[in-house]
Amino acid sequence: MKPRDASDDSRWSDLDRPPLNGAALRRALVRDGGLWSGVEVVQHTGSTNSDLVDLAGQGKAAEGAVLVAEEQSAARGRLDRQWTAPARSGLFFSVLLRPSDVPVARWGWLPLLTGVAVATGLSRVAGVDTALKWPNDLLVTVSGEERKAGGILAERAGDDGVVIGVGINVTLRTDELPVPQAGSLALAGAVNTDRDPLLRGVLRSLEDWYGRWRAAGGDPAASGLQETYAAGCATLGRVVRAELPGDRSITGEAVAVDGDGRLVIATEEGVQEPVGAGDIVHLRPA
Repeated sequence: MKPRDASDDSRWSDLDRPPLNGAALRRALVRDGGLWSGVEVVQHTGSTNSDLVDLAGQGKAAEGAVLVAEEQSAARGRLDRQWTAPARSGLFFSVLLRPSDVPVARWGWLPLLTGVAVATGLSRVAGVDTALKWPNDLLVTVSGEERKAGGILAERAGDDGVVIGVGINVTLRTDELPVPQAGSLALAGAVNTDRDPLLRGVLRSLEDWYGRWRAAGGDPAASGLQETYAAGCATLGRVVRAELPGDRSITGEAVAVDGDGRLVIATEEGVQEPVGAGDIVHLRPA
């Protein structure tokens, strides 16, 4: 059954948060020769990532499929953390990519590429300074404090696909924040919180960066991705603690993102250790 557009539902529960217009998004984004092959907006689902992975596995989704939900009940972030937000308070969407002409070893750059694309698109449309926390958190500044306003989750979809999910807090209010460390574009002083142009801007930016990366065979240096990510990464130059699998942790200065997308941490012992997976904590200066 084809999902019904959320925009078909005229019952707005919050007049400050109008529904997305699926038909208008398709007209703006789906074009011959472009990346985006379809845009579906649904009122409610458990997880757009899970839905799109299932559709891809059944052969019912082409590369460039975009699934957007006005509300999710089982959204997940990294490390299976739950992501919750009021209906229509943010952008919650997943895209299907099939980078068959890029070596699988370089697919690990896709979450970082998405972070660059999202930050670039939001900065242009919302006028908010954004930064990236390695590997895939979007940071904004609220009342002088660094806050997380979004996250990215990538999952394999069969042998040749990757589904990338993005969650961005757009109009979340102070009394709606799930934790004090969270933020939103509105709280960061965004000049535009209309989700339609925000989503169009993010997806156009993602199409541009994905095209550059594929044209370079997934090479992060040749495509400019590695340099751009490093320039916008708030983790670099900071003292961090990397909490690793197996209850191990590393503390030191984050000095680089290497060619494999790993965070390189220089420890007090003089060792530079690359971290490919783990939870990164930004530590305050002593």
